[in-house]
Amino acid sequence: MEIGGGFFGTIISALVVGLIVGALGRLIVPGKQDIPIWLTIVIGIVAALIGTAIMASFTGSFWLTLIVQLILAAIGVYLVAMMRGGGRRQSHA
Repeated sequence: MEIGGGFFGTIISALVVGLIVGALGRLIVPGKQDIPIWLTIVIGIVAALIGTAIMASFTGSFWLTLIVQLILAAIGVYLVAMMRGGGRRQSHA
């Protein structure tokens, strides 16, 4: 029996990569993002999949692919935070 391989290994890998990419993407965006952690993970998974698909046709470089995934995750976190109203800044005037 192969551990970590096959369909379930792919799912677990996607979750782990999504968690890491989503969390790092959230750290890149300045300010507080009022979105739940599960949504951050989903954004990270989507960013990881899209980033991998984009970079697969250009390069096999892990680091360049990771950079694209992080940029996509940061954009995703920012957009979702703005849509949820968590990105609005309040003036104290």
